[in-house]
Amino acid sequence: MNITIVTVGKLKEKYLKQGIDEYLKRLTAYAKVDIIELPDEKAPETLSDVEMLQIKEKEGERILSKINPDAHVIALAIEGKMKTSEELADTIEKLGTYGKSKVAFIIGGSLGLSAAVMKRADEALSFSKMTFPHQLMRLILVEQVYRAFRIMRGEPYHK
Repeated sequence: MNITIVTVGKLKEKYLKQGIDEYLKRLTAYAKVDIIELPDEKAPETLSDVEMLQIKEKEGERILSKINPDAHVIALAIEGKMKTSEELADTIEKLGTYGKSKVAFIIGGSLGLSAAVMKRADEALSFSKMTFPHQLMRLILVEQVYRAFRIMRGEPYHK
């Protein structure tokens, strides 16, 4: 299986990079995982609704340019469906079973995802009703993908 994580914004914190690198190393036994990091749009602290929309659209265009046309796209969005780790594992397993070996997870910038990205997404996934920094979300996502493969293989994992 080929998993791509398309994410907006640079990862600056060393401790997050170390955690992500650790899970990426563990994931090599299960899947090929690539992280595509896209620059975020620079924006002033206060934005009008029009400016927010323009920024999301520019970031959205960058995101869409990196998605493989054959990929099953899962957008991380607060309004998405919440799943248990077992349900995420089941989703990934079914995608592989039915010939969808390319999966793209999308993490937007601080303003969220554009309407065009949400339209391209095959599903929207929410990890919580809470808002997380997108850098931290990257670590949480790679851990959950790793956990999903452990669950699919019947291997032990922390509950």
